[in-house]
Amino acid sequence: MIEKISVGFIGGGNMAEALIRGLLDSNSMTPSDCLVCDILEERLAYLKNNYGVKAVTEKAQVIRSSRAIILAVKPQSVDRAMEALSSIWSSGKILISICAGVPTDYLEGFFPKPPRIIRVMPNTPALVLSGISALCKNSTAEEKDLALAELIFKAIGETVRVEESHLDAVTGLSGSGPAYVFTVLEGLIDAGVKMGLTRPVSHKLAVQTLWGSSQMVRQMNWPISQLKEMVTSPGGTTIYGLHVMEKAGLHGILMEAVEAATKRSQELGATLKKRSKGK
Repeated sequence: MIEKISVGFIGGGNMAEALIRGLLDSNSMTPSDCLVCDILEERLAYLKNNYGVKAVTEKAQVIRSSRAIILAVKPQSVDRAMEALSSIWSSGKILISICAGVPTDYLEGFFPKPPRIIRVMPNTPALVLSGISALCKNSTAEEKDLALAELIFKAIGETVRVEESHLDAVTGLSGSGPAYVFTVLEGLIDAGVKMGLTRPVSHKLAVQTLWGSSQMVRQMNWPISQLKEMVTSPGGTTIYGLHVMEKAGLHGILMEAVEAATKRSQELGATLKKRSKGK
């Protein structure tokens, strides 16, 4: 359990909702300690009715009443949100951004003096409180600010600290990673159907196999190659399947997918920096 803290959200989308649910479920925050601001009135009504949080329409209310302000808007909406925030910001606040691909120096550019900023890259399994979030801080933020943000994001899964220069790689791996996993899972399910299993049975077998395998990695703490050897008997079924994957280059395909997503994240960040210079 973390200390009770007042948390404000600029943007009330799915990730904000996951954080709200996780913080409330862990008793780290009470509904009265949470303010949410969003441009969609129906979204605010939903969050208020389902979680009891305070739904407001003015960003100034969030700033005044919250110690940590989580910027949870889409990247294309960052400029408008930051222009509103910077005019009413106070030095005692911590800005936590989960805006994908938006560097801390871009956010700093909206302020006459850089505020304390924590940048976080969560991923979509956070929606079921099983995510992984990578965190970094700007030069103004202190260690205690990063520790507080880390504790907040542990409410939706695991956390890891990285240098900001590595966040594009984080985006390519864990940010985009669920889609890669879903693709592999979809292929396994279809393969089971091709071999005569009903789709519900194939679905259950594949999902549990994936979940159980990941639990083995987490709990046994063995090298993955050693875990793979446990399944692979000489001349058995598994080595034949692995041979097909090797010929198809699955290992390399996954590496190239992460690399491509990382480079795309870098491109998006470079575009923002060009916009920043033009401001």
